[in-house]
Amino acid sequence: MIISFIGIIVAFALLIKSADFFVAGASSIARKMGITPFVVGLTVVAVGTSAPEVVVNIIAALHGETALSIGNIVGSNVADILLGLGVAALFAPLVIKKQTVWKEIPFALLSALVLLFVGADLLFDAHNAMSVITRGDGLILLSFFVIFIIYTFGLSQTPEDDQNDIVVFSWMRSIFYTIGGIGGLVIGGKLAVMAAVAIAQGLGMSANLIGLTIVAAGTSLPDIVTAIVAVRKGQTDLVVGGIIGTIIFNVLFALGLTALVAPLPFAMPNIVDNFFLIFVNVILFIIMFVGRKHTLYRWEGIFFIMLYIAYMTFAIIRG
Repeated sequence: MIISFIGIIVAFALLIKSADFFVAGASSIARKMGITPFVVGLTVVAVGTSAPEVVVNIIAALHGETALSIGNIVGSNVADILLGLGVAALFAPLVIKKQTVWKEIPFALLSALVLLFVGADLLFDAHNAMSVITRGDGLILLSFFVIFIIYTFGLSQTPEDDQNDIVVFSWMRSIFYTIGGIGGLVIGGKLAVMAAVAIAQGLGMSANLIGLTIVAAGTSLPDIVTAIVAVRKGQTDLVVGGIIGTIIFNVLFALGLTALVAPLPFAMPNIVDNFFLIFVNVILFIIMFVGRKHTLYRWEGIFFIMLYIAYMTFAIIRG
């Protein structure tokens, strides 16, 4: 148990430093290629920080721990929104672009709805004895992912003012920082998850609860840490783009790919958690019109964090 706690501390240190390198490298590449930081956040940052979810899910599926996969993705997305944006807002108000409010956030909501439609068979067909995300459902999720990628390529062609003060490095240094940062994030996330799962199993927690809480928190650490590092550097576009992009990638790509490896049972607790994810997406959209439009303030960040703590408490009690 002590070794597991030491592992988590080491993982945190690796995640923080790796996130710093990754943000610097990705931001530099964005400026050198003439692509806005928001688009880079929506794609490059999202891919890098989604890597732990993808790795953990595929490994879990190969070992038959499919309950862990669903809980991991839903829990990670809840953590990304409520903790990622919530904690980032504690450092500085997050001004969110109008386009993001009306396009990217609704697309994130759509991904959660699509997951409910393909997974919650019990809700739509009373004759089904159980709900499951089949390989065909996985292909549907991946098809939506392709649509999202095509959409982001369209964004990269849209002129947009960039007022962020981004340091530009050489191509070699930028690529080294980006790839090294991604590698560190993946290793740190995996180390954190392994240590956390060992602790959770020692406490007798179920696979779904481990996925929803411990594993989800561990695989979301890269997203949360990257968001904090980026907002402290004044790169709020990278924060919002990275978080929104990650939650879309998690559902459409990570779960879609995992379902191709093995069908994923979608039990009633998963359905309840998915409804909460939809609720969180709706709250994020509504809160964009409270106070100053399209801005997430510190008090709203605190509300997000408290909401996360409340739901995790409910999940633990539910067991």
